[in-house]
Amino acid sequence: MAMSAHANPMDADTRPDHAPWARLLDIYLTEGAGGAPNRFDYGALKAAPADRAALKAYIEALAQADPEALDRDEAFAFWVNLYNALTVDIVVDHYPVASIRDIDISPGLFSNGPWGKKLVSVAGLELSLDDIEHGILRADFGDRRVHYAVNCASVGCPDLAPAPYTGAGLDAMLDRAARAYVNSPRGAHVEGDRLTVSSIFKWYMKDFGGTEEGVLSEIRRYAGPELSGKLETVTGVAAYDYDWSLNDARKPEKSE
Repeated sequence: MAMSAHANPMDADTRPDHAPWARLLDIYLTEGAGGAPNRFDYGALKAAPADRAALKAYIEALAQADPEALDRDEAFAFWVNLYNALTVDIVVDHYPVASIRDIDISPGLFSNGPWGKKLVSVAGLELSLDDIEHGILRADFGDRRVHYAVNCASVGCPDLAPAPYTGAGLDAMLDRAARAYVNSPRGAHVEGDRLTVSSIFKWYMKDFGGTEEGVLSEIRRYAGPELSGKLETVTGVAAYDYDWSLNDARKPEKSE
């Protein structure tokens, strides 16, 4: 993807304004407790025409920006916020759905979900969610913590952050997101000496060193005291798991 990850800093007055996204998150996002996922009230947003228009206007404003004029951290934050806003927008447009995978709008006979459909044009490039995540964020920035920042509207996913990502606070936000996910049952949990981790670590194992040992190192890096203690008897990953049900504030959490 022909997007530079490094560029001259943009003047502060011309940086993308993420305040509209912050306002929508403040209204429609409910933070989980004790490792439970953050949930978004897609139904309420769908029923609020002014706020739906505000979300689309925010996405359009980002589409008119020049990400190559941003410094590296601001550009990373820009792409994460665009990805997450687009995901919310596409779910709201098709709501109600039980899972984002039910939104089969990607090209191809065997497509599943919305990730392959071109949704936005930025700097003359037509982009899909896959293009943003894999062709820009993963390819150009090389920061494995992107997997804790982009949200696919699923219970099993790392949380949709309660505030926009920003260049100034990027490193701290990414570390906070990593710790929150790894220490939630969705990220990693131990029963006896059996470690089950999110399928994200299997799907993108390449980004975590390319081996199971690399995945274990990642889990240990962000594990808090409780999880660290349980990991002392663990020698490998016993299973991978992921819950694709929608992170909908109006639905009870899926029971296993």
